Amino acid sequence: MRGFILTVTVVDDIVALIVIATVYTNDVNVGPLLIASALFAVAFIGTRLRIPYGLLYFALATGSWVALFKSGVDPIVVGLAAGLIAYAAPAARTDLERATGLFRDFREQPTPDLARSARAGLRAALSPNDRLQQLYHPWTSYLIVPLFALANAGIPIDSSFLSRAYTSPITLGIVVGYLVGKPVGVTVASALGTRMTGGRLRPPVGWAAVVGGGTLAGIGFTVSLLIASLAFKGAELEEAKLGVLTAALGSALLTWLLFLVTTRLPRPLRVRALLGRSAVIVDLADPVDVERDHVRGPADAPVTLVEYGDFECPYCGQAEPIIRELLTDFGDLRYVWRHLPLGDVHPQAQLAAEASEAAAAQGAFWHMHDLLLDHQGALGPKALIRYAERLGLDVDRFTDELRAHIWSARVAADVDSADVSGVAGTPRFFIHGQRHAGAYDIDTLSRAVRTARARAAIPSVTR
Repeated sequence: MRGFILTVTVVDDIVALIVIATVYTNDVNVGPLLIASALFAVAFIGTRLRIPYGLLYFALATGSWVALFKSGVDPIVVGLAAGLIAYAAPAARTDLERATGLFRDFREQPTPDLARSARAGLRAALSPNDRLQQLYHPWTSYLIVPLFALANAGIPIDSSFLSRAYTSPITLGIVVGYLVGKPVGVTVASALGTRMTGGRLRPPVGWAAVVGGGTLAGIGFTVSLLIASLAFKGAELEEAKLGVLTAALGSALLTWLLFLVTTRLPRPLRVRALLGRSAVIVDLADPVDVERDHVRGPADAPVTLVEYGDFECPYCGQAEPIIRELLTDFGDLRYVWRHLPLGDVHPQAQLAAEASEAAAAQGAFWHMHDLLLDHQGALGPKALIRYAERLGLDVDRFTDELRAHIWSARVAADVDSADVSGVAGTPRFFIHGQRHAGAYDIDTLSRAVRTARARAAIPSVTR
């Protein structure tokens, strides 16, 4: 639902800013407009070439802003366009490995130059969106937006103004537009999109969540106040501001009431109203194959938990008892382990992964899996052979396979599937094909499994 609401609000703001740039623009001077477009094109190419100089983009953005201002087009378009080229993406494993190498160089020789290189490598591993969000979030959230609200939302409050404003068509039109128009628009647009695509494109949530997304869309006020300041003056502007603020409060209350009523519905109807019947968007690129993957739990379980792990990763070791508790609590959960040895930080992880596959060839994968995670500090060749002896394996065969690295290709196949699914670190969990982005404590994972199980019980709508 968060993703659905984020999409609605972003698209809503984009359309509003396009309206500002077009409807509230009078005469357009083509020359400065072409200059602004050229400067923006240079910035766009720079982001694609991953040129890391922030001052360059600041200069290009400033030049674009001035050129647009001279052209007659509202320069707020620069902010919209700059936001669109600041793409978001998960950190690539190759970038993380490069950053690890730079930090290792600094660890061995802590000089200012190597410290600078390590910092640059860490920043380069993040997408521009992540870097800009980290840089500007405190300023935008705690300074710019509050100042904008204080500077633009101030209105005199007295009984005569309120009685006049709440009978004004401007105030009432804005309130009705937000409280009624937003939910109706989002719901109807979602229904039309579903119908026109034959069900191939549909909201990933239920009808109550769709309507709730529409009511939540009425809470935003910054762009609304901006448009109001362009459209109205004097007393009419004050009436419009009151309408925007009233609609924001009313939208919050309406959303709360909607979901309060939804929680009182019978459980099957409530689950369908919130989760819907559409097929889940799958993040796991390589589906689970019981003939190849290592599986714990019933083969016909309604929910599957996939973990990409590293036997030397301390966080994987911390997650192991939680996974065991989860499997005990949910008897209808299937658990899959896939390898992602991070050789740049865990030098023994690759050999440990191959050792587990050598044990799997003798029917003892899970026994070896448990031993390796219980003894993460001892994963050298001699220790691995001792574990094979403890499990009663054919030690000669085990040692020969380990020495010849015959299972490296099997481990590499898991690593390739992790790359395709956008996995860069461990542990990384997928619950019924969807990436689990939250914490992996027992309560959080239990809630996620229960949600996936509830969704799995709803018949999917396919056309």
